[in-house]
Amino acid sequence: MPRLPEDQDSHWEVVFSTTLLYKAEIIKGMLEEEGIQAVIVNKQDSSYIAFGEIELFVPRENVLDAKQIMERAASDE
Repeated sequence: MPRLPEDQDSHWEVVFSTTLLYKAEIIKGMLEEEGIQAVIVNKQDSSYIAFGEIELFVPRENVLDAKQIMERAASDE
């Protein structure tokens, strides 16, 4: 499971959270196409997938751009 580098935890922020891995993967792909590094951290319980969240992190300096990209994609649906 991907993890944020421990020394860089404070440089990353959650921009999306879901219980569905495929949604996080789609958004990660969109962000990476726009040149924004993104990391998925799956915090779901391995025994009970219904418990826990999947979080998508981006570097703090890319948070606003990432949110704008996600908003544009949502309005295009």
